[in-house]
Amino acid sequence: MHVLDTDLPDVKILEPRVFGDERGFFFESFNAQQFAKDMGCSTAFVQDNHSRSARNVLRGLHYQIQQPQGKLVRVVSGEVFDVAVDIRRSSPTFGRWVGAYLSADNKRQMWVPEGFAHGFLVLSEFAEFLYKTTDFYAPAHERCIAWDDSTLAIEWPMPEGISPVVSPKDRAGCALAEAEVFA
Repeated sequence: MHVLDTDLPDVKILEPRVFGDERGFFFESFNAQQFAKDMGCSTAFVQDNHSRSARNVLRGLHYQIQQPQGKLVRVVSGEVFDVAVDIRRSSPTFGRWVGAYLSADNKRQMWVPEGFAHGFLVLSEFAEFLYKTTDFYAPAHERCIAWDDSTLAIEWPMPEGISPVVSPKDRAGCALAEAEVFA
């Protein structure tokens, strides 16, 4: 696994070593020992999630204020623009975001640690998105920051004249200035 730094020091892009030939390909998508070595931390994942979304669906920006979840995310079909936002008030990068293109073709993964809000926009006809989490889903603690918060100014790669498809929950997301964030 090759680990790439992003503009947010705690968020990383992981590129697997892919072995392929005319028959197809193989790669190791997760190895706890290698992850601990590469990331410098021992992380236990407790839940795997799988979602499928259509083109222009935007999910996020989600986080859990209690039972925060670190997420190791990847796409197994299609392509997304994946975003992490630092919402740790004491962090020097508080309120900054980083985005990366994740796809079935590039096989990249993004590590989104606890203390970050997360979202993604589907760029292909559909995308199947997999992610491991470090804590269980806790709906009572789930929060949402508005995907279009002007203070964040996330540069979502939306086609001109197209609006994203957003759930009612995500449409009701609050501004970062009003959000319950981490210390």
